[in-house]
Amino acid sequence: MTRYRALVEYDGTAYNGFQRQRQEPTIQGALEQAIQTVAQQQARVIGAGRTDSGVHALGQVIAFDVHWTHGLEALQRALNANLPADIAVLHLEEAAADFHPRYSARRRAYKYHIYNAPVRSPLQRWRSWHVSRPLDLAKMDQAAVSLVGTHDFATFGQPPKGENSVRQVFRAGWQRHNGLVVFEIEANAFLYRMVRSLVGTMKVIGEGNWSLEAFEAAFRARDRSQARQSAPAHGLYLVSVTYDE
Repeated sequence: MTRYRALVEYDGTAYNGFQRQRQEPTIQGALEQAIQTVAQQQARVIGAGRTDSGVHALGQVIAFDVHWTHGLEALQRALNANLPADIAVLHLEEAAADFHPRYSARRRAYKYHIYNAPVRSPLQRWRSWHVSRPLDLAKMDQAAVSLVGTHDFATFGQPPKGENSVRQVFRAGWQRHNGLVVFEIEANAFLYRMVRSLVGTMKVIGEGNWSLEAFEAAFRARDRSQARQSAPAHGLYLVSVTYDE
């Protein structure tokens, strides 16, 4: 039995998140079904991040164990031939037996796309959040800069396990790119819905409905009720996961 590590890209629109569920289509379920079809074995897929319903990934990392004797390229081709069109294995390699995509990760990076224009774009409807009012990107970026460092982010999310809401953010910022307003953030780990809560709150700042001082006070309060709206899932992308190697 060999452990394999794969880099996976997917459009999360049609799926009820990453984690397997009995009655709903999920990314994990689709991957496990493809592996079973190809290898004629049941295999549990482990993911680096349990993305929510509608969230996309450019760089999700997974691992699974199967017995396969036909080479990496053949396995990758076979998996992609049996996966739905909205999921693809971009890269596949053998991994150490103790490699765990989630627990071995050192950094994760996300992007959030806002389509900031008076008229909505039908082509962007499942790829970004349409915000019609003009956004003050400079103020939003000022708020983002205050996130960098080791802080308690309890205002913007809940820990998946336990009570520790302290996270280290390595970089965070906003920029305009190809007609989109894009938020990028990289951290050692994230709270549940932390990125979407941050984006929704900073969007309110960009619209002029909240001040930077109020944002900083809410951040310091470590009180979940003080965050503003949460951004919708379909604008969020898991971009990359970084490991020691």
